[in-house]
Amino acid sequence: MVKFAGAQNSLGPMQQMIFTELKTVFDPFYLTVENESHRHNVPPGSESHFKVTMATTAFEGRRLVQRHQAVNRALKEALETIHALALHTYTPAEWQARGEAAPQSPNCLGGELKPS
Repeated sequence: MVKFAGAQNSLGPMQQMIFTELKTVFDPFYLTVENESHRHNVPPGSESHFKVTMATTAFEGRRLVQRHQAVNRALKEALETIHALALHTYTPAEWQARGEAAPQSPNCLGGELKPS
């Protein structure tokens, strides 16, 4: 199962690019790309903070750091423009053992968004 997730179910170009690249490179069993920018001190509609949850057989036998390095290589272009990328990377067996649930993201500690 591959799906998008994010604020108001609207997909921006960066979220779409991240999703498409990861789907193409890793052929995941499970993939979500969540735009979490709305949870941070950024203007509405920003695409600066993302959370990726992915389960793929491509991670079999790889340590966590190797999985993250592989994702970072695949998203090299996106990483030049986004501020934060949270990665939750699993094999299909690890994902199923977790009950198919990714960790919740913490609240932003960077201050509150102030009205202009």
